Amino acid sequence: MRPADGRPGLPDRDVMDLGRSGPARDSETGRKAAPEADEDGAEGRDAPDEEGREDGEEADEAGRPNILRRHPFAFLVGGLAVVALCVGVFFYWLLYMHPYESTDDAFVDARSIAIQPKVGGYLVDVPVTDNQHVEAGQVLFQIYQRDYEIARDQAQAQVEADEAAIRNIDAQIQAQNANIDVSKAQVATAEAALKFAQEDAARYKDLAERGSGSIQQSQSATSTLQQRQAALQSANASVVAAQKQIGSLQAQKASTQAQIARDKAQVEQAELNLGYTTVRAVQPGRVVRLTGGIGEFAQAGQSLSMFVPDDIWVTANYKETQIADMRPGQRVDVAIDAYPDRKIHGTVASVQPGSGTAFSLLPAQNATGNYVKVTQRIPVKIVISDWPTDVSIGPGMSIVPTVKVR
Repeated sequence: MRPADGRPGLPDRDVMDLGRSGPARDSETGRKAAPEADEDGAEGRDAPDEEGREDGEEADEAGRPNILRRHPFAFLVGGLAVVALCVGVFFYWLLYMHPYESTDDAFVDARSIAIQPKVGGYLVDVPVTDNQHVEAGQVLFQIYQRDYEIARDQAQAQVEADEAAIRNIDAQIQAQNANIDVSKAQVATAEAALKFAQEDAARYKDLAERGSGSIQQSQSATSTLQQRQAALQSANASVVAAQKQIGSLQAQKASTQAQIARDKAQVEQAELNLGYTTVRAVQPGRVVRLTGGIGEFAQAGQSLSMFVPDDIWVTANYKETQIADMRPGQRVDVAIDAYPDRKIHGTVASVQPGSGTAFSLLPAQNATGNYVKVTQRIPVKIVISDWPTDVSIGPGMSIVPTVKVR
C-alpha cells in the first residue's frame, strides 16, 4: 500500500510500538547500546534481541482478552458466594443476634446474712464447718446453758410464790366473809334485843305513869334499851369493817396477780434466753466464713459466721439501651464462667425501676458541674429454675445471661 505523497508505506504498528519507533527511539537505543558495547560486547549484541522480545510480549498482552472474559464462570461462582455469604450473615444476625440481649456485667446474688447470737456465753459446741450445707433447724452453735437454766428456775420459783400468796389472800377473803356473816348475825341479835328492850321500856314507863310500877324499874328498862341500841350500832360497825377488810384483801390479790403476770413474763423471757443459747439455721443454706470456735466467749450480736441461703438469683446490669423490649417472664440462657459446660435456664423476674447509681450511697448529682452523658446500667433480676446441685454456686460468681426479647 502506497501513501498519497508517493513514499513507500510503513507497516502497521500498535500504539505502543509507535511510542517505541522512530529516529528518536533508534538514536536513544544507539546511545544506550554504545556504552554497553564498550563495556561488554556480549551485552551490546544481546540488547536488540531482548528489546524485540519485550515488544512482542507487550503486543501479545494488548491483544489478549481481560481476566473477566478468560474466567467468567469463576467470577460468577465468586459473586454467588459473596451474595450467599451476605444472605447467611443477615439471617444469622436475624435469628441469633437480633432477638437476644446479652451482657457480661452480671453475677450471682443472694441475701447473705450474718449469724449472730442473741445472748452471750461460752461456746461449748460448733457442729458445723466451713462451707457446709445445712438444713433448716440444724444446730450451728451451742452456748453454755447452765446460767440461763438457773435464771429460768428462779423466775419459776417466783411465780410459784406469787401463786401461793394469791391462795393465802383467797383464804383470808373467805375467812373475812365468814366474819361478815357472824357480824350480820350479831346485828340481827342486837336488833331483836333492841326491839324487846324498846317494848319493855315502854311497858315499864306506862306502869310507872299509872302508878302501878316503880320508877326504878322504868329507869332500868330504859337503860337496857340504850345498851341494846349501842350493841346494834356495834354490830353494824363490825359488818362494815369486815366488808372493808374484804376490799383490802381483794386489792392485795389484784396486786399479787399483776406480780404473778410479770413473773410469768420473766419465766417466758428466761425460757427464750435459754432457747437462744442454741443457734439454729432458719432456712437451708451454706455456712461460710466461720469464725466462732469452741471455748470462745460470744457476745450478744457478735458475728460468728456468714450464711448464704439456697435462694439465689442472677442480677444482670444491662445497658439502658438494651431493656426496651425486656419484660418479666422472658426466657434467659445463663452461662457461668466457672462452669462453662453447664446449660442453665431461667426467666426474667423484674426490672429495677431506676439505674444502679440512683440507689447508691452517694448518687450522682447531674444538676451540678459539667455533665457528660454516660449510658446507665439497669439491674435486672433473673430467677433460675435448675441450678446445678453437684457444684458450688454462690454470690459474686460471674454470669453471662442472654435474654430473648424479640
